[in-house]
This record gives sequence, structure tokens and C-alpha cells, in this order.
Amino acid sequence: MVVTIWPVALVPDSAVLRYRRRMELWAVIVAAGSGSRFGRLKQLELLGGRRVIDWSVNAMRRVSRGVVIVGPPVLDDVETLDGLVRVDGGASRSDSVRNGLAAVPASATHVLVHDAARPLVAETVVDAVVSALVDGAEAVVPVVAVTDTLRSVESRAVDRDRFVAVQTPQGFRLDTLREAHEAGLVASDDATLIEGLGRPVVHVEGDPTNMKITFAHDIFVAERLMEDR
Repeated sequence: MVVTIWPVALVPDSAVLRYRRRMELWAVIVAAGSGSRFGRLKQLELLGGRRVIDWSVNAMRRVSRGVVIVGPPVLDDVETLDGLVRVDGGASRSDSVRNGLAAVPASATHVLVHDAARPLVAETVVDAVVSALVDGAEAVVPVVAVTDTLRSVESRAVDRDRFVAVQTPQGFRLDTLREAHEAGLVASDDATLIEGLGRPVVHVEGDPTNMKITFAHDIFVAERLMEDR
């Protein structure tokens, strides 16, 4: 398997260079969804003149030594992704992340796991996650307050102040995340797997505009948010 290492010169940000002295950070971008709810592959949908996945890849490349994309072979034909590592997805999200981790080199110390469908992630969110890793956290997730009224499936009211919505990128010490995946558990996100090991998960402030594109109308919302920026 060919693994591409991006030269430091491609990432001039001084803060990122400081991170590099403390860790070797890689990113795994999960782009294996079939787009059943969107109606087509949302990863390749145009947003602001670029594909959704391009925004996500560039956000991770700014801070990462290398990037692994987990998705279908059609991504091999996307010109802007040349030189990145691509591996096939799995039957579940956890399986897909495991496939991505297998392509991360042994020299890496930490990893970010990001949804390809979150193209609007802000630099401040990414930096907050990385900073927590630098400070020694084993697992970090960005979260935002829940603003909708919540009810349980049993039709009972739920105190929304007790809950937060989880976003990506989620950051991990690589050996900890690999240990969690080797246990063979399946979860909707990787932080849940870490909790399954009994390890703490650190929360950092997310961003309400870091939306996940799921349905076709989400593209129009994302376009407006991008214009407002």
C-alpha cells in the first residue's frame, strides 16, 4: 500500500508546525456513504464551486501529515485527490474507519477522523481538537448545545441541557483508537468506542455551522452559510 506524506512546506501555518514538533498527526476522512438519503454521492456534490469532499480534505490537510480517504473507487478519478491514500469502505462506519486506520503508518502518533460530509468545518474547531491532543487528551470531540426540544421514543420529555450534539473531526491518540477498533465493536462514532474501553473523552467547543450534509436541501443551506462567511 502506497502512503503519501505531505511535506511540511505545504502547511505554512506556524501553529500547525508547533503541533508537528509534538506529534505526527494523520487524518482519516470517512466518505463511504452511498448517498441513499441524498439521492446520489453527496461527497461529489458541488458546493461553492468545489466538491464537498474537497473542502473536507483541505481542512484536514492543513494540520495533518497525511490523509486517508475511505470511500468508493470513483474517488480515484477525482483529479484534486491525486496523491492521497484511498481505501475501500466497510459494511458499517466503524468498519470503514478500521480500513482507514490500516493505511495510517506506524510512525503516526495521533489521528483525526472526519466526515467527508462536513465541508464547513472551521479552522477554530480543528485547532481546538488538535490543541487538546497536544495537551495530552486520548480522545477529543467537538460538541454543540442542543437547541431543539427533545423527546424520547417512549414519548417522554427529555432535559436537553443534559445533552450535546457531537461533530467531527474527532481526535485520538492513534494507539488508543486502534485498541478500541481491535475490540471489534460497532458504534455511530469513534468516541463511543473509546468510552467502551473505559477511557475519558474530552469535549471542546464545536460550531453550529459545522453541519453534516445528509439530504439534498442541505446543500442549499450550506451554500448560504458559506456566503455568510
